[in-house]
Amino acid sequence: MKFLDEAKVFIKSGDGGAGCVSFHREKFIEYGGPDGGNGGRGGDVIIRAANNLNTLIDYRYKQHFKAQKGMHGMGRERSGADGNDIVMLVPVGTQVLSEDQDLLLADFTQEGQEIRLLKGGRGGMGNAHFKSSRNQAPRYAQPGETGEEQWIWLRLKLIADVGLLGLPNAGKSTFLSVVTQAKPKIGDYPFTTLYPNLGVAKVNEHSFVIADIPGLIEGAHEGHGLGDKFLGHVERCSVLLHLVDATGEDVAASYKTIRHEVQEYNLDLADRLEIIALTKIDAVDKADLTKKQKKLAKVSGKDVLLLSSVAHQGLQEILYVLGGIVAESRAKTPVEADNDTL
Repeated sequence: MKFLDEAKVFIKSGDGGAGCVSFHREKFIEYGGPDGGNGGRGGDVIIRAANNLNTLIDYRYKQHFKAQKGMHGMGRERSGADGNDIVMLVPVGTQVLSEDQDLLLADFTQEGQEIRLLKGGRGGMGNAHFKSSRNQAPRYAQPGETGEEQWIWLRLKLIADVGLLGLPNAGKSTFLSVVTQAKPKIGDYPFTTLYPNLGVAKVNEHSFVIADIPGLIEGAHEGHGLGDKFLGHVERCSVLLHLVDATGEDVAASYKTIRHEVQEYNLDLADRLEIIALTKIDAVDKADLTKKQKKLAKVSGKDVLLLSSVAHQGLQEILYVLGGIVAESRAKTPVEADNDTL
């Protein structure tokens, strides 16, 4: 299935049905009174989060969604049927934004969460409604209200506990494939990963979700490369795992490049808890590795872990560290969690 994390769609609620102008006609009743029924209400536009979806690909080939119109009123005081609502299913993690993308209309973080984005038009009143002592034969009925309409953007931000960061070919996909059951595309060349991948890692009896996004390059926050488009997928993560290729010539420069792009993209994301690890340590001699580890620790101001996904070195240590952070994040009270997102 092709991954799609952004789509622009047009939505419209149903128009209300018109009221009816009618008079009672029956044998032996020459002058029956008004009996025009009311029009039905137009259908609403509802957006609901579904857990069995992980992409917005359904909205690439269909961009217009319209709820059903209300039926018109009929004689004998029969009201028209209400129009059916239209329910748009989106993956958990989807945000709904206005057409100019400046206003956040909804943020779906839980399965089954839904919002009634547009209300259907009200049905018009039939002429029976306007009967009075002064006007016993009204020949007027209301038209139905026009439904609401607008363009919106759907933007998917994956729900994950751990987000992987790093330059292209830093070993993120290999790490994900080793510690989880995910099967991302792996290759010894930059930009092997073209779409985000998710995997579930297990530590003892606990599990957590890891998100791998395409590697970042210098200028990513300005649209260069691929990773800038997918940084939003790690915004919800409790912790970021920053992987730096130990075979690179300047590990400090590699680290600074990613940190700069993250800060330019989102300061809140830059302040997120970060774990740093040197990858591919099996391909570097011990003396050189020690030198690079110290250099990276100095420039980052943090401890630097060592790992090799291919040689299965240091994986358990990192998983235990990540698992502990995720468990602590999940143990927060709802009040604390809410405050973190404001």
